Amino acid sequence: MNEKLSQDDVRKVARLARLSFTESELEKYASHLNGILAYMDKLNELNTDGVEPTSHSVSMDTLFREDVPAPSLSREEGLKNAPERREGFVKVPRILDEH
Repeated sequence: MNEKLSQDDVRKVARLARLSFTESELEKYASHLNGILAYMDKLNELNTDGVEPTSHSVSMDTLFREDVPAPSLSREEGLKNAPERREGFVKVPRILDEH
């Protein structure tokens, strides 16, 4: 990767993540991210032909259970531990801004 991340790139990503940084933090994080990307470029230069993937310490098998129909909770049972309810539903805080 020949392109470097600019402070504007970091500012854009920070805005998308709803983070705010000072100018000195933007400079610091742009530098850190460029260092990480440079290291990844260096790793991409390695010839990994014939190298087996590393193993995991836990089994990576997908376990499925039998899909058996069973009775579900009533609406009242499902809502009894909800911190707030409204009209038979769980009330949650708004997370999207209206423009």
